[in-house]
Amino acid sequence: MLDQGWAAFRLSNVTGDSKIICSAFCNGSQMTSSSNITVYRFPELVELDLLPRWQPVGENLTLQCHVWGGAPRAQLTLVLLRGEEELSRQPAVGEPAEGTATVLAGRGDYGAKFTCRAELDLRPRGLGLFQNTSAPRQLRTFVLPMAAPRLVAPLSLEVGTSWPVDCTLDGLFPVSEAQVQLALGDQMLNPAVSIHGDTLRATATVIARADQEGAQEIVCNVTLGGESREARANLTVFTFLGPILNLSETNVTEGSKVNVSCTAGPRVQVMLDGDLARAPGEPAQLQVTATEGDDGRYFFCNAILEVDGEILHRNVTAQLRVLYGPKIDPAKCPQRLAWKDRTSHILQCEARGNPVPQLQCLHEGSRREVPIGTPFLVKLHHNGTYHCQAVSPRGTYTLLVVMHVQGAGEHIFTPRVLVILGVVTAIVALMCIFGKQTRSGFYHVNQQDTSLPLRPVQPKEAVELEQS
Repeated sequence: MLDQGWAAFRLSNVTGDSKIICSAFCNGSQMTSSSNITVYRFPELVELDLLPRWQPVGENLTLQCHVWGGAPRAQLTLVLLRGEEELSRQPAVGEPAEGTATVLAGRGDYGAKFTCRAELDLRPRGLGLFQNTSAPRQLRTFVLPMAAPRLVAPLSLEVGTSWPVDCTLDGLFPVSEAQVQLALGDQMLNPAVSIHGDTLRATATVIARADQEGAQEIVCNVTLGGESREARANLTVFTFLGPILNLSETNVTEGSKVNVSCTAGPRVQVMLDGDLARAPGEPAQLQVTATEGDDGRYFFCNAILEVDGEILHRNVTAQLRVLYGPKIDPAKCPQRLAWKDRTSHILQCEARGNPVPQLQCLHEGSRREVPIGTPFLVKLHHNGTYHCQAVSPRGTYTLLVVMHVQGAGEHIFTPRVLVILGVVTAIVALMCIFGKQTRSGFYHVNQQDTSLPLRPVQPKEAVELEQS
């Protein structure tokens, strides 16, 4: 096209930088002019390499960015960023162009987003700044201590019983991302997990089953950032059967034979009233002939089991009841009493037996009852013989008690006084024999009236005394 000395041309299929030469003839002369064409292209692809799923805090992380296409390369720059923070800026070299940056991962980088940006700066050519950014990559950093978790578990556990197990690990980041597992052998437990600061704690209840009897292992595993820490504890699951204490009869009559046995499970040593069985797993036995003293007796059966060096004890008791009596102990119930009229006294008398007997003392004639064990006012009508009876469903036991009540003017001589009187009588007799008496005649002690003074014996009575 020719317009006032200008010619216009449309260029197509320009794939690279070119130089255009324009020639013109004017008045027989040729004039030449040239112009450079710069071809630019936006990057076809900008990509940030994948980040590790978890990055340990305190370790270096290398970021890599690749850019395909883009021209002119001299105006193409690769920029690596953390959020809006520029980490590195490098010229694009090669195909694909590669840019790298190294950062020290910290706790603050948890959840941070990293990107790669390609910048084509054509502003010197009168154009703008063109940018193309990769998809963001999110980083997760973590801290998992090298120390193993603290595992608190029982050393032994009886079948059918339960016990809490506790597993704790400190210094975790982020603690909310940590996973914990507790297991007894192949049995997975269901722990309750709690978080306090950077500490994770898991607590579960272990229930020992019969099929787990023997040596087992409790395992605690804490996982974070693709790594794990583990703690193990040995546990012995055992069975402790018994003890079983058996009496052939628990209620027997006096004189009966009672067989007592103490048994327990395998490997259990039993002891009956202090006597060991011959070997673990064997019973301990004894035979008792029931006496009054055995009433209310307790038999003790002790079972002993050793589990991993620990001695376990269990006890059981059984009581024997012996039916005996009724009885009254003469030593605790005086048969002869001498009291003064209108004085206060206590009749001491005890009965024993099983069943416990009822005790009462009744006057032989009037059937009047006298109190037992409590103070009462003694009167003349209390004089006489009493039938003290202990009564129970097993029968009646009777003990006679003679009570002599001294009226006014009477004297009661104790055996000591009677002995003294006997000595006096002997001395008087000797004086008569050897002629040293000052007054003739015989004297005797009035058995009915033990009061002094002595009275002379009449001649007829003296003859009878001599004949006797």
